[in-house]
Amino acid sequence: MRAVSANFLALLFLCALVSVFYVWSALESRLERHKRRVPLTGTGESSHAARVADLSAKTFRALLAVPTVQRPHLGVRLEARNLTDARGQSGSAGSPDLHMNADNKRSARREGPVKLGSPVEEGIFWSEWLEGLLPVSFSEEYARAWRDRVRAHRIVSLEPGCGRISNQLATLTDGTKACVRYGINADQVQGETLSYYLAHLLGISNLPPLALAQVNTDTERWASVRTRIRSLQWSDRAVVSLTEWVSNLTGVITPAPLRQESSGLHPGLEVLRNKTTAELLELMQWTDLIMFDYLTANFDRLVSNLFSRQWDPRVMERDTNNLLKTPRGDLVFIDNEAGLVHGFRVLGMWEKYHHTVLNSVCVFRKRTTQRLAELHRRRDARTKLLELYRDSEPLSLELGFLSDEHAAVLQDRIDTLHTHILHCKGKYGQL
Repeated sequence: MRAVSANFLALLFLCALVSVFYVWSALESRLERHKRRVPLTGTGESSHAARVADLSAKTFRALLAVPTVQRPHLGVRLEARNLTDARGQSGSAGSPDLHMNADNKRSARREGPVKLGSPVEEGIFWSEWLEGLLPVSFSEEYARAWRDRVRAHRIVSLEPGCGRISNQLATLTDGTKACVRYGINADQVQGETLSYYLAHLLGISNLPPLALAQVNTDTERWASVRTRIRSLQWSDRAVVSLTEWVSNLTGVITPAPLRQESSGLHPGLEVLRNKTTAELLELMQWTDLIMFDYLTANFDRLVSNLFSRQWDPRVMERDTNNLLKTPRGDLVFIDNEAGLVHGFRVLGMWEKYHHTVLNSVCVFRKRTTQRLAELHRRRDARTKLLELYRDSEPLSLELGFLSDEHAAVLQDRIDTLHTHILHCKGKYGQL
């Protein structure tokens, strides 16, 4: 009898742990989205959101993370040598960025049913007219100007508001706000940064501008927040990333064609012809997101929702992790720290979910696939990414780059994604 009672109590305890584990995961995701939204009055972030306790260390993403190996195995220090700049410019010239103007003419054409013909051409590509309606969210010119401005101004305050407590919402002397990512591990800052520049190589402009900085409380730039830095226990001389804080964002639910119970997003779907232009533009951005997350092995977005289905069958009907949307419909890919370095390190844990998500899509943005095809053909992803990273970040030598092993993984994923696109072309190319 005692043995039966002991077993029963053990079972109850295990169920309680699983329940707490799941609740923490869902709560952290909700807190992160809440902290990024602005009240309807438009007066800025809610003071209550800034005071919400950070719970991210208790989520399943933290619990499943493999312990960090020694720094030399995570990446390599860059040698101070010049590299020939042969890269192409990312982004579309002349397109308005998210912050300059809303382009009313384009915005008006997003509403209502599609009247300009098929949304898909050449079998698997979004139509050229549809691509033409999608402006660059954060143009390269805007991002460069933002980096220059952030590097030129002092930080006057640090406060909660960017997820876990190790990250802080910074306000600069000119009023600019940025999320400062200190990172639980050094590879998180590296992953966030390299993911950002890989997106630029692919022409994906949905990531807010990013700049690296080095914490130094002896300098004027950090003097105003010296006490705060000490209370956070940040290491002096640590390299952190600053990403633009974008207000007035809302959550995004995974579109029905991309949920596991669906047949996937492919050119043969009749539903595509019944969607509004705005809905098609959002789906187009989703296909870029899925390509991007597959390449970087970022498990902390759609893949984590897919993983959570074993506890929550309706998780796909709730907001997606680390994905937000502007009032005009532009998706914003935030918090990409799980990409590349960390994502590659725990690849074995998540790979089956990455493939499931990738196989759900057979429609692509042509401009993105063209850049991908070039990286596949030339097999120079490492070189191109290193050139862009070094040219854009004075602290690239300090933060380091992908290890040879991880650079090889990136090239392999580029090749696999290219093969998947060819498979879709063979299957749907005659439609």
